[in-house]
Amino acid sequence: MMSDTATTTGGGARADGTPSPAEAAPRRRRGIHGSRWTPVLFLAPYLVLFGMFIVLPAFYGIWISLHQWDFVLPSKPFVGLDNYAALLDSTSVQFQPFWNGMMATGIFTFWSVPLLVVLPLLLAMLLHREFPGRTFFRAIYFAPYVLGVAVIGLMWRYLLDGNFGLINHIFGLDIQWTTTQPWAWVALVLVTVWWTLGFNTIIYLAGLGDIPVDQYEAASLDGASKWQQFRYVTLPGLRPVLIFILITTTLASANMFGQSYLITDGGPTETTRTAIMVITQTGFSQNRPGPAAAMSYILALFLAVISVVNFYLMRDKDASRVKKEQKRIDREQKEATS
Repeated sequence: MMSDTATTTGGGARADGTPSPAEAAPRRRRGIHGSRWTPVLFLAPYLVLFGMFIVLPAFYGIWISLHQWDFVLPSKPFVGLDNYAALLDSTSVQFQPFWNGMMATGIFTFWSVPLLVVLPLLLAMLLHREFPGRTFFRAIYFAPYVLGVAVIGLMWRYLLDGNFGLINHIFGLDIQWTTTQPWAWVALVLVTVWWTLGFNTIIYLAGLGDIPVDQYEAASLDGASKWQQFRYVTLPGLRPVLIFILITTTLASANMFGQSYLITDGGPTETTRTAIMVITQTGFSQNRPGPAAAMSYILALFLAVISVVNFYLMRDKDASRVKKEQKRIDREQKEATS
């Protein structure tokens, strides 16, 4: 019997002329499944849609903001940064409406984001436990989120009506929820929390399911209390989820439009007229797309800064410190060997 080494030639082929496994492997990888273009082909549909509906409109919006744009007139004079400068000039027409809208957006974000970060976490921890009907309650809390903003807005506008609304009737109240402050803000925040609570809860539930059970068991054996387990096991395990929820909730709250438009119509006295409402009315109702585009990019800049700050504050400081220390050690070893 010939040995295995005698069955191949010097070029790697077998004695009978068939390719060896080492040669056959590259051949099997040829074609579309082994090509470097395979990931690109899978990503192509998304990249095309992303480019058409996100990238191109973004650059087109910048172009509009640099012009005195009019949808119906062929002449669109280039004005440079004048539309942006007008938003910083207190004597301009759009200065006060825009910054009042930014203030309204900040008020709504300030009150809604903490509730939409903390309450879903508490609810998720309850729904993560084993009890009869757990799936039913998960579905109940998530159900409002599947409704569109038009349905939510119209439904709550009638429920919160100060004259014949069911909320005042059921609880025996006499509150003008949509036409007086601070009740208009209370109504908008509570409606938004009720509507979107389920989405964040589901995200938290997915994060809680990824935390290993043995970490809780080890903490319990070490004598850790429930609060200590939450602080040193649950929160670190949910760090990526917390970052995601905090950033997405902040962005969603800062872009609030439908609730204010349908429930309070920006009132009373335009106190709930958010930045998105100002941008929409400036661009379409007043037919001034140039200033509206400039407003939208200033709002986007604020949101980008807030997102970066949130990501920085929620980063894993221990992991960053370990990474920096490892880089320092690698640099010292490299210098020692050179």
